[in-house]
Amino acid sequence: MATHSGKQTSIFRSIDWWTILIYIALLTFGWISVCGASYSYETTNIFSLDTRSGMQIIWIGTSVVLGFTILMSDDRFYDTFAYIIYGLLLLLLFFTIFNTHTIKGSRSWLVIGPLRLQPAEFAKFATSLALAKFMSTYGYNIHQWKHFAATLAIIFLPMIFIVFQRETGSALVYFAFFLMFYREGMPGSILFTGVAMVIYFVVGIRYAEVYMADSPTSIGKFAVLLMIQLFAAGMVWVYGNNKQLAWRIGLYSLGITLLSLPLLKIPFDIVYIQLVMIVGLTGFLLYEGLSSRLRNYYFIALFVIGSVSFSYGADIILNNMMEPHQRTRINVLLGLEEDLRGAGYNVHQSEIAIGSGGLEGKGFLNGTQTKLKFVPEQDTDFIFCTVGEEEGFLGSAGVLLLFLALILRLIHLSERQPFRFGRVYGYCVLSIFLFHVFINVGMVLGLTPVIGIPLPFFSYGGSSLWGFTILLFIFLRIDASRNLLRS
Repeated sequence: MATHSGKQTSIFRSIDWWTILIYIALLTFGWISVCGASYSYETTNIFSLDTRSGMQIIWIGTSVVLGFTILMSDDRFYDTFAYIIYGLLLLLLFFTIFNTHTIKGSRSWLVIGPLRLQPAEFAKFATSLALAKFMSTYGYNIHQWKHFAATLAIIFLPMIFIVFQRETGSALVYFAFFLMFYREGMPGSILFTGVAMVIYFVVGIRYAEVYMADSPTSIGKFAVLLMIQLFAAGMVWVYGNNKQLAWRIGLYSLGITLLSLPLLKIPFDIVYIQLVMIVGLTGFLLYEGLSSRLRNYYFIALFVIGSVSFSYGADIILNNMMEPHQRTRINVLLGLEEDLRGAGYNVHQSEIAIGSGGLEGKGFLNGTQTKLKFVPEQDTDFIFCTVGEEEGFLGSAGVLLLFLALILRLIHLSERQPFRFGRVYGYCVLSIFLFHVFINVGMVLGLTPVIGIPLPFFSYGGSSLWGFTILLFIFLRIDASRNLLRS
């Protein structure tokens, strides 16, 4: 039996209508963008079901019905059946691996008559529910390794299945859950390590073939090894709580590096000196851990070893294990290659479309780049270039502000949850939306790799639209019951 507190007489009074208004606004602007991206001079009826803009109306209508159906459901359903929903989606992902239908090289689609569904889009809300359920159980502690390992397993299982479906971009979305982990108490060192790995990869690969003076010293390797030592010094300051020792490590690293620079005239690869310093630093950290009995020094030593292994392993993976087209995409992104007819074509044409929009844009259905189909996937993964061309900088900024409003609203709703289940699920939703918007807009602008993920509520298609709607409205339903007292 459910009783209401205060003046609350209906669950609909507790629903966050501001978020729903933002949702409706995004759907509206999304449909306008699909119209602009898919419009052709041969088919001028944008409402015809033979066009993508017409079909998108069907997807939007069914999504709204689906959303309000979720609002009418019992919020306890999602807590009670979280594991069952997760298990069913895992089975669906597993069976999809053996699907005989391939679309653009991917086996991630289920074809049921005229309907095509992508289970990976629905696995996001199922994984979010499972994480919220597990992390809200009594006694859960993210600092205990067995608990954290089990949490990672919940994330990596669907990721593995999606990778086997040849849908790497959708699999990478699951790394967004680490933002939720950070809110729930994950040590900042883990998040810092992830950021450091990205820096190592970009700097190490970008400047691997750039050499200092006439020596065989690679600037990329030299810079990465020096950063590892300085990062270790910073971690000693923060996690070892020893400022004096941190300064000593930093000064020794910089001092020996400066003293070794004259050896470049020989010429000599001073990367070897850096590696010797890394070995000495690792031994010193282990000694400090033994003498002070602080385990943090062991973790810092492990960070140093892992960083060196990653920096050298990244080069091997890029040049020897990645497919040629994947390697080309990364090289184009890092500016190592200029392949305007191949891997860089989509991004180049997208940048032209956005730039041609100017401040106010060319107007609805007046975009030339999109009408002439210069941009591949312009109504799905590259839908944002249509916004830039037709609505200009002002329209693009408006869309980004709408997404910002949604993100800020989700933070507010998550923080007011009375139970951990709702808060964890809310931050899962927030993390997924943030990842999609950041990566999708970034790849359209040439700032992030092209991994082929949709822009929420904008990209054409039913699976992504339904998936994002379910993800969002389950949270709105959970939030609407925050003031209910159950007996």
